[in-house]
Amino acid sequence: MSISYEGIGAWCATFAADAGAEEGKVVKLAADGSVSKCGANDLICGVAAAMGRDGKACSVQLGGLARVSYSGENAPTVGWNTLAADGNGGVCVVTSGGRSYLAVEVDTAAKTATIML
Repeated sequence: MSISYEGIGAWCATFAADAGAEEGKVVKLAADGSVSKCGANDLICGVAAAMGRDGKACSVQLGGLARVSYSGENAPTVGWNTLAADGNGGVCVVTSGGRSYLAVEVDTAAKTATIML
């Protein structure tokens, strides 16, 4: 039996997609009702789950468990981590300025972590 966290507790909302929003990447609020790509050390609001055909709207996962990529010297650990956007669509461990996220799975080979949004 394999373990999967995919889709557990996931809930999404539709936003207008501004500059650089990309499916599978973390996003931030850009303005009323719109999201954009996160810059380095930005706080994330969720993960772009699906992009509209025209690229002008996207479904953003705002809650539940989501798999995200990570970068940086320190990998997240299973348990509570302070994370912020890494500027490349993923997250990184930070010592200040981020938010606390629960990581339930970390794959150091794939450089991904499953976190509770």
